[in-house]
Amino acid sequence: MVIRLAESAGFCFGVKRAVELCEQTASECGRCKTLGPIIHNGSVVDKLKEIGVFPVHSVNEVARGETVIIRSHGALLQDVKALAEKGAVIVDATCPFVARIHDIVSEESANDRYIIIIGEAEHPEVQAISTRCKAFSVFKDYAELKKWLESDVKNTQIPLSVVSQTTGNKENFESCSQLIKKLCTNQKIFDTICNTTSIRQKEAAELARTSDAMIVIGGQGSANTHRLAEVCREYCDRVFMIETADELEMAKFTPDDIIGITAGASTPAWIIKEVNQTMSEEIKEIIAEGAETEAESFEAMLEKSIKTLHTGDKVTGIVAAITPTEISVDLGTKHAGYIPVAELSADPTAKVEDIVKVGDEVEAFVMRVNDVEGTVMLSKKRLDSVKSWDVIEELRANKETVEGVVTEENKGGVVVMVKGLRVFVPASQTGIPKDEPMTSLLKEKVKLRITEVNQSRRRIVGSIRAVAYEERKAKADAVWNEIEEGKKYTGTVKSMTSYGAFVDIGGIDGMIHVSEISWSRIKQPSDVLSVGDEIEVYVISFDKEKRKISLGYKTEENNPWTKFTTSVSVGDVVNVKIVKLMPFGAFAEIIPGVDGLIHISQIADRRIATPAEVLSEGQEVDVKVTEINEEKHKVSLSIRATLEPAAAEEAVEEPAEDAE
Repeated sequence: MVIRLAESAGFCFGVKRAVELCEQTASECGRCKTLGPIIHNGSVVDKLKEIGVFPVHSVNEVARGETVIIRSHGALLQDVKALAEKGAVIVDATCPFVARIHDIVSEESANDRYIIIIGEAEHPEVQAISTRCKAFSVFKDYAELKKWLESDVKNTQIPLSVVSQTTGNKENFESCSQLIKKLCTNQKIFDTICNTTSIRQKEAAELARTSDAMIVIGGQGSANTHRLAEVCREYCDRVFMIETADELEMAKFTPDDIIGITAGASTPAWIIKEVNQTMSEEIKEIIAEGAETEAESFEAMLEKSIKTLHTGDKVTGIVAAITPTEISVDLGTKHAGYIPVAELSADPTAKVEDIVKVGDEVEAFVMRVNDVEGTVMLSKKRLDSVKSWDVIEELRANKETVEGVVTEENKGGVVVMVKGLRVFVPASQTGIPKDEPMTSLLKEKVKLRITEVNQSRRRIVGSIRAVAYEERKAKADAVWNEIEEGKKYTGTVKSMTSYGAFVDIGGIDGMIHVSEISWSRIKQPSDVLSVGDEIEVYVISFDKEKRKISLGYKTEENNPWTKFTTSVSVGDVVNVKIVKLMPFGAFAEIIPGVDGLIHISQIADRRIATPAEVLSEGQEVDVKVTEINEEKHKVSLSIRATLEPAAAEEAVEEPAEDAE
């Protein structure tokens, strides 16, 4: 007989924390109450009653000033407020993972988003979450959600924010998430399934695949335990769900059985030990009958999980608390682990809240063990460094691109932090021109290629320029493969000359001739454009062999003649500005880019020797449009035609030859 125990069997971090808070509160305050069973395990609840911790099912059962512990599933928001109004001393044992969901739905609801909860509507955790929502719906599975989304198209158009019960099935949540992403136009998905739950279910599935029988230990009211049993039944026909060792009587085994055992998050170690004793008796009976066994007692398995910690060991724990100076880590042992902030990350710009949060699983090296104080100093930074050297070497070998942040500039180049390690980039490999300072790169996120790794000298060299060159080349090749006359691009003005402007259209430069920049007459490109401008251009012509592209900037849409002819007709009176005086008349700007001529004979209602007698450059006057020559783009204007008819009749008519 072979007996195998899942590594993650037993109390999860949240449940362990809740039970410990009950024990601590009872020792400090004496008799106290929990709002509902602290966890879904009757045996644990009975044990807590023995030390003075009693569950109540309603706020009405709490007297003024009593101490009340909020259970790991959380409590209804209205119940918490009612306890506060009663003056109760509240000890919050809500699992940090559940509390995170409370924060998410509260914030999303405040932003007028509709909350979707994937879970069991009757579960106390889901009920507590729902009281933090303005508007919400709870769906057990994919089928229920699909039916709701397809029942009304409006359901797919409202802003949706999606969370899951912490003990939810990962596959179910992912299928629901994919459905929402496919059908909904405004959605936000928050994966709130507890990582420990996912690991526990995965381990149970792996055990069940290779076992003849599975024992699942946990409370009958525990959703977590029921899901473990469901997972096991998918791969194993003989699954026994028990709450205590007494129930093992219904489970029958043979000498050749491979037995897998897992336990729900609400199962304490002492219940597992009771099961151990019963299983040991079962094994002894089989041995007495002459059968060989490879069984390992539960006691031995449990002892294996509680190792003596030594300096240099790699450990895994759960972040229990964060202070300005250190991060407390629950290692699942009698020792209290902590990571000084200085040992969290090698990146000096990193913020603690961006690296870890309460409830996160974290790996670290043991730096110092203090058995007297019962503490263990840990370092995540050093473990990350060891892992990062291997990763960096692999990146170099595979010539992969990596991202990092430029943290400092020195005489020879810049330093980039990549996965907690310092990477030196020589000045020639930064991509910055020789005469320009490299300070523009400081605090910037950059892409680079690792070119040299020497772990013995603690030296890593990289190149930003190599990545930039390859990216530019790839973009240029893509442009040349797809280029065609008339195709439009968004480009950036790189440089200018007297005859045109050079524009980067994605890895390659094209030139806009000065005549193609504006419909108006300009002296130089800088009259219209500036280096760095982002503009829309189109391809006039190109030569792949010579790698030359001619671009256009002015378009028919902004052609001033088109704008003029669509808005002004012969006979219209318009206001114009005199731009130039000539002996034979005056040129006036009708709209920017379109000028018209006011012949000297049309300037006044009397004979004048020169236009300057009546007009001056910059003056604005009203004129009538008397002729529009579409072919030659010429416009004739008249001030005289706008004068009062009476005044026009008094004017002396000019001889035909003078008018000519």
